[in-house]
Amino acid sequence: MKKIFLILTYLTVFFNSILFSEEREKILKIGLLAPLSGEFKDLGNSLLYSLQMALEEINDENVFVIPRDTGFEDKEKLNIAIQEIRSEGANIIIGPITNKYFNEIKKYNDTIFISPSNINPEFTNNIISVGISLESQLIAILKFLKRQKKTKTVIMYPKNNYSDLIEKKLKKLNLDEMRKFSYNPNPETLTGEIEILTNYSQRKKNLELRKKIFEDKEDEQSIKQLEKLNQLYTLGEVNFDSVIIIDFGNNLKSVLTSLVYTDVNSDKVLFTTVNQWFDESIFYENTIKNLYYPSINYREFKKYNDNFFKKYKIYPNEITILTYDAMGLIYYAWKKNGRINSVNDFNFKNKIKGKIGTFRFYERKVNQELEIYKTDKNKFIKF
Repeated sequence: MKKIFLILTYLTVFFNSILFSEEREKILKIGLLAPLSGEFKDLGNSLLYSLQMALEEINDENVFVIPRDTGFEDKEKLNIAIQEIRSEGANIIIGPITNKYFNEIKKYNDTIFISPSNINPEFTNNIISVGISLESQLIAILKFLKRQKKTKTVIMYPKNNYSDLIEKKLKKLNLDEMRKFSYNPNPETLTGEIEILTNYSQRKKNLELRKKIFEDKEDEQSIKQLEKLNQLYTLGEVNFDSVIIIDFGNNLKSVLTSLVYTDVNSDKVLFTTVNQWFDESIFYENTIKNLYYPSINYREFKKYNDNFFKKYKIYPNEITILTYDAMGLIYYAWKKNGRINSVNDFNFKNKIKGKIGTFRFYERKVNQELEIYKTDKNKFIKF
């Protein structure tokens, strides 16, 4: 009788655990690591708002978000937040927002982290980075340059803490043989370095020598020729037909200004740069004309920003659209697989369309299919 009771007790516990497990798979719990206090709390709140918007769009009462405060780059708070989220039964977390503590979170190997960082498009242990990777941007730019039949490209990037990382990524894409030019971002030094790249001194000297040929002549043809030369700053073409500038903000503007100062004709040389998140300050930079760059879907980006403002009366940080898409991505994987146990559940044969554009998750790697835009008459034009 005692044995029968023990068997019945075991069977009851066994079947209850199965039912509990099945019930758990019907509920999706997603953690959020965000700076909800301190200097960057506005960013943290924006991240939380973006997930609230995503939840409303998904409209599934079985999906829950568990937000926890990490401060900003606070290792102790980060670990406490992760442990609290895990104790709530979530095995997938959106965050951290930077890659600084990626090595730290690897120890939670039964938890999946979806980070908006763009440091590495490859799945790393239990981490997937869904930020707009440099690899995706360079692939889009190179395809664009090929369509424009540009064959003499210079890749330009600043000498700073990210130089080694940029060079590693160029090598990974088999671009290490392409002509490269690294510069000092200090404006006082930069122009001199760009003068060397563009052979500015020699081209200026060429112009002066050419002018001297016609200066003492009085025939009509020589006078006209001199008038034309007087409208030039240099004589002779640069030895490249396109540039890829891996830089942002004021540094990017300084590089472009230096290229224009050294008389690089943007009608002949194609100026491209990396994703600028539709920074409207570019409109007011007179030196920037015919600038092209890869980015996410502008129409969806603007629609998202407008909806966010309408709902919360603030404009979102660009990174929030990545967390918004991360929520949709997690939900898609959960519905498709019936559960999420590891990063391998994010290997999809089909392309995934999000707010930022089209994702491709294949062979444990994330690739975004970006579009090319140019600035023209205070507008972002899809090229």
